[in-house]
Amino acid sequence: MTILRLKKITLCGLLREKRGLLEGLQDLGCMHLLPLRPRPAEVEKVASPRAEAAFKALRFLSDMPQKRRQVLRDPRFDVGSLITDALALKQGLRDATDRRDFLEHRIAAVEPWGDLVFPPHEALVGYRLWFYVLPLALLSTLDSVELPWQILRKDHRFVYLVVIAKEEPPGDLLPVPRTHTGALPLGELKAQLEDTEIELEDLVAQRQALTRYIYLLSVNLAEAENQASLSYAEQQTRDGDSLVAVQGWVPVDSLATVEAYVREAGLACLIEEPGAQDDPPTLIEQPDELAAGADLAVFYQVPGYRSWDPTLLLVAFFSLFFAMILADAGYGAVLMAGLLLFWRRLGRSRTSRSYRTLGLSLFGCTILYGVIVGSYFGVTPPPDSLPGTLHVLSVNDFDSMMKLSIVVGVLHIVFANAMAAYVRCRSLVALSKLGWITGIFGGLAFWLAGTDASWTLAGQALIGIGLLAVLLFSSERPVRKPSDYLWRLADGMKSLTGVMGAFGDVLSYMRLFALGLASASLAVTFNDLATSVHQASPGIGLLAAILILAIGHSLNLGLSLMSGVVHGLRLNFIEFYKWGLPEEGTAFRRFARKEVQP
Repeated sequence: MTILRLKKITLCGLLREKRGLLEGLQDLGCMHLLPLRPRPAEVEKVASPRAEAAFKALRFLSDMPQKRRQVLRDPRFDVGSLITDALALKQGLRDATDRRDFLEHRIAAVEPWGDLVFPPHEALVGYRLWFYVLPLALLSTLDSVELPWQILRKDHRFVYLVVIAKEEPPGDLLPVPRTHTGALPLGELKAQLEDTEIELEDLVAQRQALTRYIYLLSVNLAEAENQASLSYAEQQTRDGDSLVAVQGWVPVDSLATVEAYVREAGLACLIEEPGAQDDPPTLIEQPDELAAGADLAVFYQVPGYRSWDPTLLLVAFFSLFFAMILADAGYGAVLMAGLLLFWRRLGRSRTSRSYRTLGLSLFGCTILYGVIVGSYFGVTPPPDSLPGTLHVLSVNDFDSMMKLSIVVGVLHIVFANAMAAYVRCRSLVALSKLGWITGIFGGLAFWLAGTDASWTLAGQALIGIGLLAVLLFSSERPVRKPSDYLWRLADGMKSLTGVMGAFGDVLSYMRLFALGLASASLAVTFNDLATSVHQASPGIGLLAAILILAIGHSLNLGLSLMSGVVHGLRLNFIEFYKWGLPEEGTAFRRFARKEVQP
């Protein structure tokens, strides 16, 4: 696998043929479009490459509890009209629902006053009516009110009164806020609520009627995506009085196809190599069986175009970390059995086949590592058995497992630096990457040396040589005057501050030992608990022991599985990417037509 080389291609044609030009490029499906004009200032006018409206319409219709019988074919079906109608209906339902809620709230506020009919404004000679609901316990506060007021109604808790004033009374007139009753009488509010409820019923019926086209909409989503992609592409071109220009990145192996289309369509074409100022997108070439690994490689951060493809190393180390965290051959066998059970079903598509291969790697490594550490559902095999002879490591040997975790972490970070040095082999910066490798190996040797003076001296020498290389070769600053040497030295000293980061990154791999020990300890704990219950009650205790084993190991497997995925990927995405892929790129997005599913 590798990152495909790209070339920048610029096409020019007649403006009146713009739509046909874009449709032809969409049929080719090999170009990543570049914008040749700024985005529209109005956000609502910015086109999206995805058919968001179609997905919203499908979700709106699919959420309807009662659906009609599906229409499987309709020659007059228009996906665009259905999307427009569904979204208009969605907005209508939202507006009607908001209006109903408002009316219900207003009726609840006005109902205690009765069916008030307000006189014309002229009849009050400029005065207005201001309504208050006052608790009976605060009735005495009315004595201090100088404005005219009148109690309209009283119950066992409140008095309902009106204050007459030209302007709204001050907020501290009464110890309660005023009530907003609006200008409409109660009868009119109830009539409007009834009309709104009827409108809502009609809209729900229309929504239910449209549900008969859910199937046709779902199978024509590709066409909606194609139209959205075209609309987006139309905003990326440069339009003149009579000419249109389209620019994008094309893989080198697709150039012949584009050139043939250019000749056929009578277009002008300019092909360029990526310049120093260009930032091409990243397109990873991936065999079908490793497509899942490529998906993981771009999940957290897309590698830069001028970087390297981490897929193989990512899959290998992820499988190793996953195995070290589960640390049990029995758990690996259960996962492998589940994978084999669904093996044929997972082979129906390219994507599922690739994840099937990834699962085979993860679970196979788990079984192998579990055999090495001699753990089978927390049970250690007898030394004279075949599994016992394959048991060469012990999870409970803290010193050995700690060293193993550190060595694995060192190798992981060394691989990252080695690949980064390979990519930049034409630059002296590669020597700083080799310096980090030398220094990290020196630190490992110094730690493992113990009382061995020769290994201690060798480790110290490697650390010194490595850090010296980092100091001298980390800077990419060009030297144009003598002071630039001092600035390069300052850049090197800044890079040396990463020593503590390297130390912390290596120690972070201790989580492999800790999580593996936790998984093994929990398995042993559930086994001991089940044994104790069975021995205490030989009859009913057997059933209880089986339940403890089933529930306990299922819980432990679930926790270990979660830890294996999260921490296995974390060590790759954080520590590994930090050293090997510090620069982030952008993903290559094909301007391509999607096929309508039958």
